[in-house]
Order: sequence, then structure tokens, then C-alpha cells
Amino acid sequence: MIGLGQQTMNDSLLVNGVYRHFITYIPSIYQQSQATPLVFNLHGRTSSAEAQMWYGDFRNIADTANFIIVHPQGLLDNTGVTHWNIGQSSVDDIGFLNTLYQYLLSNYNIDIEKVYSTGMSNGGNMSYLLACSMSDEFAAIASVTGSMWPYLIQSICNPSHPTPVLEIHGTSDAIVPYNSILDGIEYWRNYNNCDLNPITTSIPNINLEDNSMVEHIVYDNGDNGVTTEIFKIIDGGHSWPGTSFPNGVTNYDINASLEIWKFFSKYDINGTVNQPSSITNYNINKKLIKRIDALGREVNQTTNQILYHIYDDGTVEKRIVIE
Repeated sequence: MIGLGQQTMNDSLLVNGVYRHFITYIPSIYQQSQATPLVFNLHGRTSSAEAQMWYGDFRNIADTANFIIVHPQGLLDNTGVTHWNIGQSSVDDIGFLNTLYQYLLSNYNIDIEKVYSTGMSNGGNMSYLLACSMSDEFAAIASVTGSMWPYLIQSICNPSHPTPVLEIHGTSDAIVPYNSILDGIEYWRNYNNCDLNPITTSIPNINLEDNSMVEHIVYDNGDNGVTTEIFKIIDGGHSWPGTSFPNGVTNYDINASLEIWKFFSKYDINGTVNQPSSITNYNINKKLIKRIDALGREVNQTTNQILYHIYDDGTVEKRIVIE
């Protein structure tokens, strides 16, 4: 864990007279000479930047795909819990996140065409607000168990470009019901000028013990090649698929962090890109003994998940291969 510590910075900015805190993760392969994508990773209501860094963890992926992650910290609402303001308080979170964005631009070599936002629950809600209110800065957004609130659709949202949107949501989510996401998906499907009828694919049910299955719903052929998508977690709860910290019914047929980065890497602020990010880390000079996943289970599947390869010389290598 020393390596993670060496690349993880706890910092703060004075915004409107209040110190706003955030944690920045710099991947091990970052080079100041190379313009690098940036991902905002927003915690849920009652949670924290540090908790989200571990719960919805992108760090292993960033180390091989090369993107910077920032984990901002929300302030307390009038009930005394941390939150992002999407219309329920007077906190200026748009001001904070815009200031934070400018700070990161001034301190790192950020690829301004590849800036993205994701988040859990209220953090997913905030990602929708960023797509509406900071559209010039964000290329794409993804939400896990969040939704786009009706007032954003009705009066606030003013995007400036076709915006790829991904929602990952359980049908048995008791905190943010699945049906609450549908109006927001319809808004972005229509704004992006995607096909009215989606392509739906059943994801292989590789984990028979997680009490859930996944459908991938894609509204394709939007302007600039963008899509509007849902990973529908059938019987899934209010949780982050693939996390090492399960809460309720948590799906392990997909890894939400990996699927989000696969989605982001297909787009910049102008639409589809020709060369999506590759996430590989090969080593052919050692004999592989076995592969395990993030939960320590031995697995045979070699693509589209974070794996740890154990070699005959005692070394362990993380590997992510996207197909």
C-alpha cells in the first residue's frame, strides 16, 4: 500500500470562505509531458471522498490505463450528513467543482477533451448536474445508483454537446428506485438523438452466488457517435457492482469501475475517439500458476475484469484486458 500512498494527495481549496477538501490519485505511469484524462469520482450522501476511493475504486485501472482520479468531499446538509447539492441545499458545489477543475488544470497536464464524472447515488445525481451545468468541461458521465432529478430535466439542464451517459442501477434498489432513472435516460437519449429502440444484451451470469443478473441496454447512433446506456442489475440493490465492500445484493458479473472506464475511454468531448484506451499489462517471462479476482477467488475468465496473476517466482501482477 506504500505505492498508493506515494501517489495519493489530500488537499483543500478555499472556496467562498470555506475550505473544500479532495483526494487526488496520480497513476504510477503518469508523465507530466503527456496530456492525461481526468475522472471525478463523487461519493454518495452520508459518505466521504476516502470511502468512495475504496468503494468505487478506479486506482488499479488508472495505473494501467493512465488517468488521474479526483475524489472531492461534499459538505454537510441541513440534516448533518455529507451531500452534493442538486437543489436541496444552499451549498455551492458547482462553484467548488469548477474551482477544483481549474486547480487540477494548473497543476497537472490534463487532457481537457477527456474529463469525466461518475459517482455513487447522490454522487451520480451530481454527475448528471455537471453534464447539465458544466457541459463545456465534461465529455461524458456515468452514475451508479443515482438518477437525474426531474427539475434538472424541466428547467436546469443546458448541455452544449452530445453527451454519452451511462447509468448502472439495480431493479431492487430501495433508496433510488429503478423507475426513477427512466425519465433521465429518455432525456439524454432524445438530446443525443440516439435510436429510440435500444439494443439489449444479457451479460453472462458468471457469479451464481450474487443473487442478481445483468442486462446491458444501449441506445445507439447518437450525434457524434455517442450512446445512452444502462446496465440493468436485475434484483440488484443500492450498491456498486464489483466492489470489494458489498452492501446488500451486490452484483459480481460486472465490475462497475471497469465498465465505466471502458465507456469513458470511447469518447472525448467531440464524440467517439478512434483509439479507446487499452488496459493491458503483459508479462511473458514467467510461468502463470493461477488467476484470482479482487475477492481472492480463482477464475478462468481473462477479460473485462481486474485480475491478479500469481507466477511461479512468487510475484503477483495485476492485469486488466478489455475486449
